[in-house]
Amino acid sequence: MGNELIEFINVTKRFDSRIILDHINLKIYEGQITTIIGKSGVGKSVLLKHIVGLLAPDEGKILFSGRPVNEMNKKEMDRYRSQFSYMFQNNALFDSMTVFDNIALPLRQTTKLSKKDVAKKVMNRIEQMELTDVVFKYPSELSGGMQKRVALARALVTDPEIVLFDEPTTGQDPIRKNAILSMISQYKKKLGFTAVIISHEIPDIFFISDRIILLWEAKVGFQGTYEEALKLDHPMIDEFLQSLEGFQDEWKQPSPQSFLALNLI
Repeated sequence: MGNELIEFINVTKRFDSRIILDHINLKIYEGQITTIIGKSGVGKSVLLKHIVGLLAPDEGKILFSGRPVNEMNKKEMDRYRSQFSYMFQNNALFDSMTVFDNIALPLRQTTKLSKKDVAKKVMNRIEQMELTDVVFKYPSELSGGMQKRVALARALVTDPEIVLFDEPTTGQDPIRKNAILSMISQYKKKLGFTAVIISHEIPDIFFISDRIILLWEAKVGFQGTYEEALKLDHPMIDEFLQSLEGFQDEWKQPSPQSFLALNLI
C-alpha cells in the first residue's frame, strides 16, 4: 500500500438541515485507483468537491500528505489545487477548438510557459495517447473513444499528481465501459498518477480499483479492496455482489487489444 495522500477525519457537511456527509473517515493512497461508489444522490460529488478543496467541511478536517487543508494559506491552497486534474463525465471538449488547442488549454490558462514549451508538452501527451493523426481535427470529427482519449490527454497535460474521474463510463455499453476503464488503468500504470473515480456503476469498476469506498446513508459503509468487500456483510455490498454472478468470468483484464477497442467506439 502506498503513502497516505488524502485523509478525511470526522468530516461532516450539511446543506441547510440536510446532512450530506456524516462524520466521514476515509483514506486515499498515493499511486492507487480509488473508486467511490454509492447510489445516486448519496453525496459522491460533494465528497469529490471536498477532495479538491472547492467545499470546506462544517466539522472535521481534511489532510493532504498530513497537512490540514484548512490551515493552508492562499499560496499553499493554490499549489494544492494545482496538483489535481479533472476528467469530466461528458469530456467537456470545446467544439470550436482542435485537438491540439483543447489539450493545450490548461497550460495556456494556468501556466506561464512559452508557446514553444506548451507545444512540446502538448505533443508529448498527444504521442503518448496515440493521437498524432488527429492533432488538427475537431472533436465532432472524432469517435467517442477518441474524444475520451483527448479528454484524458488534457487532464494529464499539466502533470497532475491526482486525476479525478466523474462517472467516466456513464451511458456506455459493456464493451465501451471495458475500453474506457482499460484506458484509465493503462495510463495510470504508465504515468503513475493517483486516480479517484466517482461511479455508481458496478461491477466492472471493481476490477481496476485498488480500493473501494462505499458511501451509504451519508457515511462510509466500507473502504478497502474488492477482495475484502466480498467478505463484508452489508446490504449494499450484497446488492452489488448479486449482479456479479457470471460477470467475473467474462471480464477481460486491461490489455492492448481491449484498449484498442477505444478506436471503435
